[in-house]
Amino acid sequence: MATLIFPEHPSPVADAEALRKACQGWGTDEKAIISILGRRNAIQRKLIRKAYEDMYQEDLVKRLESELSGDFEKAVYRWTLDPEDRDAVLLNVAIKQLPIPDYRVIVEISCIRSHEELLAVKRAYQIRYKHSVEEDLAQHTTGDIRQACNIFTT
Repeated sequence: MATLIFPEHPSPVADAEALRKACQGWGTDEKAIISILGRRNAIQRKLIRKAYEDMYQEDLVKRLESELSGDFEKAVYRWTLDPEDRDAVLLNVAIKQLPIPDYRVIVEISCIRSHEELLAVKRAYQIRYKHSVEEDLAQHTTGDIRQACNIFTT
């Protein structure tokens, strides 16, 4: 089995520069993006986003969205977000899925997050979508499922 070697203290500035380079030119170097972001934890990715914005006055997430497409774009986009923002996006997609919401995602997020984490997800949802997760759940669910989703109202 192969062993991955991670730098102990990767430089967010160097990572931001490498991501910028991966997005320049005719094509996007997807392997470089995976190589950098795939070897960093959530805190390190947040530092990279901050360094990128400070250096280039541009949001890294928006840059990656413009460079990538399809499922790879979705994966990288969600991977780059903070955990509470990622959960807010996943909830929104699950709630608004047609013809019926994806209740598995809603239940999973509501069951595995602590009370503090759920509050952070609710705040992130409110900021991102300008209305509450409770409003969206009420609008898109009925009956027993609506009752089960009351975890978000506590």
